[in-house]
Amino acid sequence: MKDQFWPQTVDGLTLGAVYALIALGYTLVYGVLRLINFAHSEIFMIGVFASLFGLHAIGMETGDPAKTGGALVLTVLVMIVAGMAASGAAAVVMERVAYRPLRRRGAQRLAALITAIGISLFLQELFALRYGRNQLGFPRVLERHELFNFEGASVRTDKVLVVVAAVVLMVALDRFVATTRLGRGIRATAQDPGTAALMGVNIDRVVMLTFLLGGMLAGAGGALFGLFFESARYNIGFLPGIKAFTAAVLGGIGNIRGAFLGGLLLGLLENWGSTVLGGEWKDVFAFTVLVLVLMFRPTGILGESLSKARA
Repeated sequence: MKDQFWPQTVDGLTLGAVYALIALGYTLVYGVLRLINFAHSEIFMIGVFASLFGLHAIGMETGDPAKTGGALVLTVLVMIVAGMAASGAAAVVMERVAYRPLRRRGAQRLAALITAIGISLFLQELFALRYGRNQLGFPRVLERHELFNFEGASVRTDKVLVVVAAVVLMVALDRFVATTRLGRGIRATAQDPGTAALMGVNIDRVVMLTFLLGGMLAGAGGALFGLFFESARYNIGFLPGIKAFTAAVLGGIGNIRGAFLGGLLLGLLENWGSTVLGGEWKDVFAFTVLVLVLMFRPTGILGESLSKARA
């Protein structure tokens, strides 16, 4: 068991980085609207497919040799940009078509929750009809070279890329929300929408921006997921999406840094737990964490409002 600790730690951080990017979308939307957007899982799924189609658009197919040098950088950028663009656009359309009419009518939160579940099922079936229910493979974008080995843990290029990209995106989001005019609008709306509107903040624009940012981060997570796991499927967003929600709750939903921390922690706990209990208990262990957090610390580790300056 001891010889598995460091390998599982490295793998847990890699998987946790993907959870963290998806969790940021949950925490942004909840911080502003107090809404759990369960269709966010499918926004992530769209990012996975879009990154695959981005590779096809530049002529890369399954079985092609991996890229190196400048071609590798360009290929990874194509994947991430395609995922972010498609998921961001899908999230904005979702907000404009589904959630905004409910908000303007003053509908109860239960109506929005049911709508989110309906959108989730609709998108899953739409992609199943269009692309089938079988798994689609990704081309091998980069060779998985071992950079170094620590206590039996293989630190490979793809794992480092996933974690570094996730950290960069989280820091960029954190700085955007904390220092820019649009970010201040997000924080003001999260604190008090009525007062923010009186101060000249365009609430509809802020909500749209929140969905856009959350969608783009989920799309980036989808691209990195495709890069690492090299697969796409119509329901591929379900488990990562639910686990990302768990990560957001664990870290403190509504808190950007908390959501990212929760993602990394969940990835670690999930992998460590599977080492002790067995791989078949991996998902059970993750959801047990959610139940325990809701029972004993429902505010999460860093449970403070997105409206605060440190969020």
